[in-house]
Amino acid sequence: MYIKIYFNDKPLFLCDEMNKEINAYAHHDDAIFIDEFSTAAVNSMIHEMRMEKIHAGIFYHKDLDKLKKAFWKKFTIIQAGGGLIVNEKKEVLFIFRRGKWDLPKGKLDKGETLEQCAVREVQEETGLKKVKLEKFLLTTFHTYDESGRHILKESYWYEMKASSKEALLPQQEEQITQLQWVTEKEIPLLVKNTFPSVVDVIKAMNLY
Repeated sequence: MYIKIYFNDKPLFLCDEMNKEINAYAHHDDAIFIDEFSTAAVNSMIHEMRMEKIHAGIFYHKDLDKLKKAFWKKFTIIQAGGGLIVNEKKEVLFIFRRGKWDLPKGKLDKGETLEQCAVREVQEETGLKKVKLEKFLLTTFHTYDESGRHILKESYWYEMKASSKEALLPQQEEQITQLQWVTEKEIPLLVKNTFPSVVDVIKAMNLY
């Protein structure tokens, strides 16, 4: 098993075994591999992942839960919920925000479940009123810095259904400028200008 954390567009794999995907990175000169578990090693990996010359990281340890806890201690954790929305034509709804194609998601509010968060954020960001939550897809992880804090965002993604006949209204205060229903054939064009975590969500639905 493994956990993939994105530092910008660069993946860090925390793993207890080496699979085909991880091995593809392991032999690159611009990847770092660590298999010695210690606080210093965790700190070193985080430091290396922020270096421009490093494009991937692999941290191997037989106890994945222990490894995850050690990394999570280094960050402020923020949870979020989002949706991959499919209509009756099997089109997927994308949003265009800050120069990139994305999927609607947002931070968990106090007192709500992740499912409630995901539906609410989809409704707020797209203007859709009738959204049906179908199933959980996957969790993606990415890091960023905010007000001097190192943030690790856990985004919980769900498959959702909505009608193409509903009016769409981009949430401008979230800097969303465009909403577009996209066919499966058009998805490869959009993923050229999106985030790797969004690609992972699309792959979880076998759409790419």
